[in-house]
Amino acid sequence: MKVEDLIVYCKNYTHSDHAKILLAELLNLNPLELLNHLDEEVPNEKVEILKKEIQALKENKPLQYILGHVNFYGNEFYVDNRVLIPRFETEELVENTIKYAKEFFTEPVDIIDLGCGSGVIGLTLEKKLSTNSVDLIDISKDALEVAKKNCVKLSSKAKLIESDMFEAVDKKYDIIISNPPYIKTNEEIEIIVKQNEPNLALYAGEDGLDCYKKILQNIEPHLKEKSLTAFEIGASQAEDIKKLVNQYLPNTKLEIKKDLSGRDRMVFIFYGIEKS
Repeated sequence: MKVEDLIVYCKNYTHSDHAKILLAELLNLNPLELLNHLDEEVPNEKVEILKKEIQALKENKPLQYILGHVNFYGNEFYVDNRVLIPRFETEELVENTIKYAKEFFTEPVDIIDLGCGSGVIGLTLEKKLSTNSVDLIDISKDALEVAKKNCVKLSSKAKLIESDMFEAVDKKYDIIISNPPYIKTNEEIEIIVKQNEPNLALYAGEDGLDCYKKILQNIEPHLKEKSLTAFEIGASQAEDIKKLVNQYLPNTKLEIKKDLSGRDRMVFIFYGIEKS
C-alpha cells in the first residue's frame, strides 16, 4: 500500500492526527513530511504493524503506550503501561520548581523524586539544574525498570531506590518533589485512564491524601537547613494539603499555584527559605 492509501485506511478507524503520528513514526518521518511521500510504497511488514497499532487504538489503548514514548519538557522518555503517562500539568510543576531552585539555591543541589514512575520529573530536573545527586524513589519494581530505561536513554547518574516514600531513604535534600497518587478510591476518572494506567499510581485512599500524609509525616528529617518541597495535587485538594503542611511543618511558608487552566494544581513549601 502507498502512504496515501494508508492514511485513508487509518482515518476510517481513528482520528487523522493519530493516524499520521503512527504512520510517521513507522516511517521515521515527521508527520508534516508525510505529504511529501504520499506515492511511496510501504513494505507489507510495516503495513501489518500499523494495522495492529490502529486496532490497539480502537481497543482504547493510549497512543503514548502504543508509540512507547512521550515528549516531556523537550526530552523523549520511554513509557509503557507500568507507569503513568506524563501530563502537561506535571511540566508546569517542573517549570516552577526550576524557577524556584535557581532563585533560592546557588550551589549544586540534592534532589529526591518521590513516586518517580518513569522518572520524568527527577531526570528533567537533573538536566536543567546543577545537581550533586538525584534519587528516584518508587514502591513499584515495574516503575523503576521503566525509570532505569530512561536513565540509560538520557545518560543520567540518578540513583534508583525501591522504597515506600522515605522508608528506605536516609539522606537530606535541597529539593523534595512528588507527583504522587491523589485520586480518591471512589472518584470517577476517564475510562481510558482507568483501564490502562496503573492503579498503584492513581489511587490514594478515600480522600486521595494518603501519600501526602505519608510524605509530610516523615519529611522533616530529610530537609536540609534550606529546602524546597514541591507537590502536584488534585484540583480540589489545596486546602486539605495546606492543613497537613500546617500540622507537620508549621514553621514553613506555603504557596499554592494554579495551572494554565486556572486550577489549584501545585503546592510549594519553603523550609528555611525567606520568601516574600
